[in-house]
Amino acid sequence: MVKKEEGFAFFKGRRAVLATMHKKEQVIAPVMENELGIHIQVPEGFDSDRYGTFTGEVERTGNQLEAARLKAEAAMELTGCPLAVSSEGSFGPHPMIPFLPCNREVVMLVDKDQNLEVFGTAITTRTYFKHKVISSFEEAYRFAESVEFPDTGIVVKVKEQSVDPDEMTKGITSTDQLKEAVQKALTKSSDGTIFIETDVRAMHNPKRMKNIEAATRDLVKNILSTCPACEWPGYKAVSSKKGLPCEWCRQPTELTLSLQYECTKCGYNEEQYYPEGIEQADPGQCSYCNP
Repeated sequence: MVKKEEGFAFFKGRRAVLATMHKKEQVIAPVMENELGIHIQVPEGFDSDRYGTFTGEVERTGNQLEAARLKAEAAMELTGCPLAVSSEGSFGPHPMIPFLPCNREVVMLVDKDQNLEVFGTAITTRTYFKHKVISSFEEAYRFAESVEFPDTGIVVKVKEQSVDPDEMTKGITSTDQLKEAVQKALTKSSDGTIFIETDVRAMHNPKRMKNIEAATRDLVKNILSTCPACEWPGYKAVSSKKGLPCEWCRQPTELTLSLQYECTKCGYNEEQYYPEGIEQADPGQCSYCNP
């Protein structure tokens, strides 16, 4: 691991453009500036919505990493700045607990001068990602109250599949706005029902903002992790191996035995065993001892 002072030296005093139009600088900038000495600036006129919108008007370009990379590259092209930070979020069922909704965030740093790309991630089930079919303002207001409205914004659509801007109202943060949006959508509904959901854009979703901050801290951790051979930033695990032995029967379990680390600069790699700090698995996690 590199000392914090050395991590500062790599980026200290440099300017980075943050590819956002949704106020993500509120949580990303303080972390990047305090931990790495990077001065974050948000470029004027940057349109991150062209890479995808949560409400479906624009389909996301590629996967999360690809979309984040495209945003960073576009911000660098727009400003001429060779250092950029970007992020991309997703919402859906938790990969291990499908009945729980979760939010996964990726925050990426791209350094064009150094040909360096590092990213951090964070996943949480502490999120407001909800939706419902309703037929009245009273139902809409009860839904809004359940997600800490007005801190959490609301989206009202004529129907779930609506992608026409005329059939949806985003960024609802007051009771009057909610009432107006519900009335407007009901006049366009063919069956007397409409669709309401949380606005998951960062500036209207405090819980998502917290997860973006967590992903930024993971990014910083990965940047400050350097290659033992060449001291290049971003030395991190690229794969894992299961098989931590059971304490009782010594048979391999599904728990992680080792992580494979690799440097993107010089190619140095190593396998590190027992990343969780334990060398034996609890028998309760063993399919032989606890079938």
